[in-house]
Amino acid sequence: MEFRHLRYFLMLAEELHFGRAAQRLSISQPPLSLNIQQLEASVGAQLFTRNSRGVQLTAAGQAFVPAARALLAQASAAAREARDVAEGQSGQLHIGFAGTMLYCGLPQILNRFQASHPRLRLVLRELSSTEQLSELLRDRLDVGFVHTPRVPPGFEQILVVSQPWVACLPVSHPLAGEAGVALEQLRGENLVVVSRTVSPDYHERILMLCEQAGWMPQVVHELRHWLSVVSLVSQGLGVALVPKALQQSALAGAVFVPLREVDVRYDTRCLWRSDRDQTALGDFVQAVQAGLVGN
Repeated sequence: MEFRHLRYFLMLAEELHFGRAAQRLSISQPPLSLNIQQLEASVGAQLFTRNSRGVQLTAAGQAFVPAARALLAQASAAAREARDVAEGQSGQLHIGFAGTMLYCGLPQILNRFQASHPRLRLVLRELSSTEQLSELLRDRLDVGFVHTPRVPPGFEQILVVSQPWVACLPVSHPLAGEAGVALEQLRGENLVVVSRTVSPDYHERILMLCEQAGWMPQVVHELRHWLSVVSLVSQGLGVALVPKALQQSALAGAVFVPLREVDVRYDTRCLWRSDRDQTALGDFVQAVQAGLVGN
């Protein structure tokens, strides 16, 4: 059974006349008769009676009409869905991100992109950079926002944000009201950091900055999320070095003071597989680039 058979059957069921049905189908009568015979053979039942009074649907034919219409409607919907996915207007886009991107323009990018792709489902997953790289390699993510310079071969990337580090201090800290803080001034403080297993690059970077300032930090807490780091500091349980964007978290009890004489940046990259041929992904990358221009 082919979809052509169903179209011919429904046209004949509507016209109940081979000549008129063939004319509407823009074919001659013999091919129409042949296709109806093939369909009846496939179904295993006679669908029409043909006599001197004309063409009539059999009981089997009448029962087959709604099923044939449903099959053609499903085929049409499937073809339309495939076209929409191919054009990037439907389907799903799996996006990985680290938490700081919530303060670096990701919500705005998502809103603008969703407005232009309303039937495309955006699936967001908050993951560490290491976890995102693993999921990208396994094709479980289409695109990610990572905080690591260690990008393996086979990836395309855009530098999305490059921001300075700031000191995150409890509001009661003696340096909380300063215009700037040197790392030497934090000597002896209990340090709250993001976990080495979650962000090995920046965990080591923080420790290195302190060592370069001449002191070995006392790490008392290692946490999975930057927002958790800020939250712990706000409770007076230590100090931290965090990306500047986190000051937008506005957690009560924490203040953010610029670091003096520290030129190390916290970089965020948009990352995707070079071999991914996906229209929606290409559209999303363009939206990310447009967001950078807008900023």
